[in-house]
Amino acid sequence: MDTQRGCQTPSPEPTSQAIIDLVEMHFGFTPTTDNILNAFNTLSPTPAQGDPLMILNRRSFLATTGAAALAGGMGHPAFAQNVTANMILNWRYQGPQGWFFLAQDRGYFDDAGINLTMDQGSGSGAAVVQVAGGSYDLGFGDINAAVAVAAERPDEAPVGFFMMYNRPPFTIAVLKDSDIHTPQDLEGRLLGGAANDGALRLFPAFAKMTGIDTSGIEITNMQANLREQMLRTRQVEGVFGFVNTIRFSAILSGMNPDEEIRWINFADYGMDLYSNCLIASRKLVEEQPDVLRGISAAVNQGLKDTLADPEAAIEAVARRESLIEKDVELARLMATLEDEMSHPEGATYGIGAVDPDRFKRSIDIVVEANDLPNTPAADTIFTEAFLPPLEDRVTTLAKA
Repeated sequence: MDTQRGCQTPSPEPTSQAIIDLVEMHFGFTPTTDNILNAFNTLSPTPAQGDPLMILNRRSFLATTGAAALAGGMGHPAFAQNVTANMILNWRYQGPQGWFFLAQDRGYFDDAGINLTMDQGSGSGAAVVQVAGGSYDLGFGDINAAVAVAAERPDEAPVGFFMMYNRPPFTIAVLKDSDIHTPQDLEGRLLGGAANDGALRLFPAFAKMTGIDTSGIEITNMQANLREQMLRTRQVEGVFGFVNTIRFSAILSGMNPDEEIRWINFADYGMDLYSNCLIASRKLVEEQPDVLRGISAAVNQGLKDTLADPEAAIEAVARRESLIEKDVELARLMATLEDEMSHPEGATYGIGAVDPDRFKRSIDIVVEANDLPNTPAADTIFTEAFLPPLEDRVTTLAKA
């Protein structure tokens, strides 16, 4: 028996409204007083005075309160209940996925009642294709690839629900000692990229916007892990990819990207696009919206934890892939936060949301440049319905 505790004056029991406020803050739905009482009675008929919350962990409280809410007829709680889902990542395990793994290791997906499996990917565009094809429920992929699918096969197109990269990272990397300085200098050259690379998929749009004659350009597909090596050994004259993916993979291959690589960045030539986003199958959006609320809340907290302790995020990656070079992956993570997630709009909308007008313009760019058959409505490609409230989202990454 805790005798010291027995001598203390019991704290006042929290009011029903205080508990309701707590549930709203942490779980995103409003229970009734009866829901809460039923939850407490289910978990502990005789809670210690002054400590009714101490007998609950977050998941059991959510489950029982949610069940009581359903029984009471208030509708669905905000999160799922014991759902299994799978997710395809954009690439092999790397630092900028650390917020996902940190969220998983700290139990945030479990708290939301979601058993989530995350697999390594083979490209941001490939993630969209795999979700559209039904192989995965969720993905971390290029929203521009989703625009292309929606324009041609709207019933299959996945839906974005948490925008991560609000600055476009797409680039063509060339050697600094080459004579390639502008997009027009790419004419007649041998370029390479992974088949499902986001920048490669957007190259027709980039070529149209910059007036490149592509008739003499040869593009060879390569394994992603050979990209920087093939550039370094001059087997190709330029490679497609994300700036920070190439930069830090080049370091791992023995190159000094600051001294050896020149970048032809799509954003410098008018392609003001969004990029990687959490996406979900239409089936999941329509049938299990609570899963997406739970995923969004978990990832949002994982991102906050990553900002507070980036090294912990890298350790979470290392628990999946022990062979990573932690220093390089930490630098890759920090550069991604600094570059791909720092658009000024983040101060207004927070990471997760988009500027509606800018997003519509980005759709128009992709549709026009690729001669797509129709222009999908923005709300069929991306929704903010499952995001945490703005005051809970990250706004500190924005740069003027």
